[in-house]
Amino acid sequence: MTLYAESPDCAKAARDMLGSYLQTWGLAYAVDAVRLVVSELVGNVVHHAVPDNVLARPGAGRRIDVSVVTWPELLVLGVRDEDSTPPDLPAGEVVSPELAGGFAEALLPDRGRGLLIAQRLAEAVWWSPERDGGKTVWCRFDLEELWAEHSA
Repeated sequence: MTLYAESPDCAKAARDMLGSYLQTWGLAYAVDAVRLVVSELVGNVVHHAVPDNVLARPGAGRRIDVSVVTWPELLVLGVRDEDSTPPDLPAGEVVSPELAGGFAEALLPDRGRGLLIAQRLAEAVWWSPERDGGKTVWCRFDLEELWAEHSA
């Protein structure tokens, strides 16, 4: 699915379309996690991505391509943008949330929260550069684990 960052409802469109696909494919138990992650990744493009050739195309819309592939045991979500700058993937927790007590929100970084959310909900988050410029951020979901969480 192709979206444009300048569309005021592009994150909602990505959430709704992906939710519809997952429902149709019998993966309703994965809808909440995947919709939240795609919303965060599309939001990152809207707020942070600057296309590599922005000076060559003044006023052009910033393209966002969302793809999803499923296998029997996993789902892979990809969000591609036109900015080759690597994403700022959080390194992980340095302080245990249990030690933070009532101040757990203080552990959240000032930036990169969307990718931190993706890392918490997906089994793996990585990125790859695209041959013609830009990058894709990938998230792999374990469908059996999502099913177990949903059924609990």
